[in-house]
Amino acid sequence: MKRVLFDLAALVTRVAIGLVFVSHGWQKWQTGIDSVTQMFTKMGVPQPGLAAGFTMTAELVGGALLIIGLFVPVAALALVAAMAGAFLFVHAPNGVFVGDGGWELVGALGAACLVLAAVGGGRFGVDGIRKAVFARRAQRRAEANAAARAPIDVDGVSHHRELSSP
Repeated sequence: MKRVLFDLAALVTRVAIGLVFVSHGWQKWQTGIDSVTQMFTKMGVPQPGLAAGFTMTAELVGGALLIIGLFVPVAALALVAAMAGAFLFVHAPNGVFVGDGGWELVGALGAACLVLAAVGGGRFGVDGIRKAVFARRAQRRAEANAAARAPIDVDGVSHHRELSSP
């Protein structure tokens, strides 16, 4: 029961956080990289062109990857980096509250992504499904190898098979 609860919580968290990031990333893509670069320049973000491209891509692609549960730790770490930059260079001086330009939203999003990077996205996503498929294949392979090594009972006498190397 605990495992299912974790998987459901991870799914809800991934999708909710992913939707927020996709929305913000899409909004930035709609305005264009030049506009985002100008905005980052006005906010004093170092390397504004590079930061704009990274942030736009991390939010849109990383958010989509969270939603489907693919490469969750990598996507989440990219988003943590984007939120750390937003915290350090834009929101920290403004206090906590988002209404004052503060860091509460980037802090919450970054913290959620940090947890996802640490624990993964659960079984209800592409990573979880892929892991389960590979685990079943490995188990079937191990069972087949064990069966191939098992003694054969012929006329009440146990004989071992000789396995040839491939």
